[in-house]
Amino acid sequence: MSEHPTLIAVAHGTRSPAGRRQIQELAAAVARRRPGLDVRLCYVDVQEPKAADVVAAVIDEQRAQHDNGEQGRQPGAVVVPLLLSAGYHVRVDIAEAVAGTGFPVTAPLGPDDVFLESLRRNVPADADAIVLASAGSSDPLWVRGIREVAAGLPGRVELGYTSGSGPRVADVVARLRAEGARTVAIAAYLLAEGLFYRTLHNAGADAVTPPLCHDAQVADLVLGRFDSAILTTVGSGL
Repeated sequence: MSEHPTLIAVAHGTRSPAGRRQIQELAAAVARRRPGLDVRLCYVDVQEPKAADVVAAVIDEQRAQHDNGEQGRQPGAVVVPLLLSAGYHVRVDIAEAVAGTGFPVTAPLGPDDVFLESLRRNVPADADAIVLASAGSSDPLWVRGIREVAAGLPGRVELGYTSGSGPRVADVVARLRAEGARTVAIAAYLLAEGLFYRTLHNAGADAVTPPLCHDAQVADLVLGRFDSAILTTVGSGL
């Protein structure tokens, strides 16, 4: 691997203008923290460019540099999923995009203490109950990850989902009200704004935490994943 690999940041993608801007700002914050680092943002769904296209472009650039006698400066690449769990998009979409390239793929951003601490800071201290709201998935890795986050939150915590087969967030809020909870907070386990996040504000809770990407430490988390992958790859002799 070269001295200055490219960081390929792979987000899910959204139609929400606010959500798109937030993910772009996250990628820009990563680049500001590491001057000279080549950060490429791409997506697995909804938006362009797709991960496979960016991976192919980086490979083409490497080949061109090699052909021009610039092998010493050609970048390798590390793929960092801007996702909250090692679910389908990591195991299938991203894996297929990098197949045969030798580019390492890091662990996704979540679950991580950075997100847990962000949720804990933003949930009102007087909440009688918390609904941990996520997109929902039947993937076992996703389910395990969201349960780990729930276990780290204080007080009574119930799981609610914005999609999939699990209980809907609004239904969980209503049940908690019926059971006597006076102040219900939604801890939004969502990286950026979008359709799912907007529905949380109509779920009947007293407070909704902001998208996780607003926490300044998330950019450092991305770089931490990137650096760890480089150390692991170099240590393995690849």
